[in-house]
Amino acid sequence: MMTTPETTVGGVLLITLGDAGGLGPELAARVLPTTPLRRTWRLVMLGSEASLLRHVLRRGESPFWTRLDPATGLATDLATLAPGVYLLEPPTLHGLAPDIGQPTVAGGRSAGAALELACELLRQDRARGVVTLPLHKAMLKAAGYDFPGHTELFAEHAGLSREDVTMHLCGERLRVSLVTTHPPLAAVPGLVTQARVLQTILHTHRFLDDLDLPRRRLAVCGLNPHAGESGTIGREEIEIIEPALAVARAHGCEVHGPLPGDTVFHRAVHGEFDAVVAMYHDQGLAPLKLLHFNEAVNVTLGLPFVRTSVDHGTGFDLAGADAASTTSFTAALELAARLVTRREATCTAA
Repeated sequence: MMTTPETTVGGVLLITLGDAGGLGPELAARVLPTTPLRRTWRLVMLGSEASLLRHVLRRGESPFWTRLDPATGLATDLATLAPGVYLLEPPTLHGLAPDIGQPTVAGGRSAGAALELACELLRQDRARGVVTLPLHKAMLKAAGYDFPGHTELFAEHAGLSREDVTMHLCGERLRVSLVTTHPPLAAVPGLVTQARVLQTILHTHRFLDDLDLPRRRLAVCGLNPHAGESGTIGREEIEIIEPALAVARAHGCEVHGPLPGDTVFHRAVHGEFDAVVAMYHDQGLAPLKLLHFNEAVNVTLGLPFVRTSVDHGTGFDLAGADAASTTSFTAALELAARLVTRREATCTAA
């Protein structure tokens, strides 16, 4: 039986605070002072200290972190620190605290600088996992970071393309991977290729292995209504998806499909499958968010390190009111610790 991160001395988890004017710093201020992980892990926040302090003081609390000097922090062996919560602020963010609740270029800069620092630490193998708090994509780009978002930035810094990684949303009752993520719906059929379907299946199978589940039963949706109904409503299931499933089975995956998207999630929630591979965004995430709107975790599969994230945006309308749910951030922290622990145990055993 795998010991939990709370009872095992852990490693280093990076936490990027996201847009300094959004929910990220507030969620960190509400969750990290009391998380059980701080007793066994080195939780290293990356971002604007001024924005974090603003929420702590607003709440009538004291700073809960140890500040790492930016001049020497990059040279510090983070794994030798005592368990606890730390802050490593990129020098370019010193004193930066954009208005709470407003999308600004400064907020985009705070998110981008934290991400660049995280990528450098991960590249140097100074940490094995990162948890990301939300950013505003338009402000990230306006600040000079020409990436659509977290996933693309991490993929490029890892030497991968966007097509090499998989977006997965993990809830307690439902887990969903996406073959395509955010293209217009009209572009989806051309992007559903045998290679993409196969890669998504293999990434998801490995993720289920990282979760140490007793079985790894994968269901794969069809693209068309009724999964094409034997070719009468479309041939993508016959010509693209079924061949990918055959290859996945040859790799040892227990995979079922293609199955109709209007019934497969019901079957998964009732225990028949451990994860579902959906062909496009709303096919997979509408049922997941119906069940797990405030608690799902976004996981990027295929990276050489663990990356989890909250499954919500910057929430400018909620920032500063302590009204937003902390469930997704708490779950993202716990899942990242679990995945890093599992991977390191697997590497040690090998």
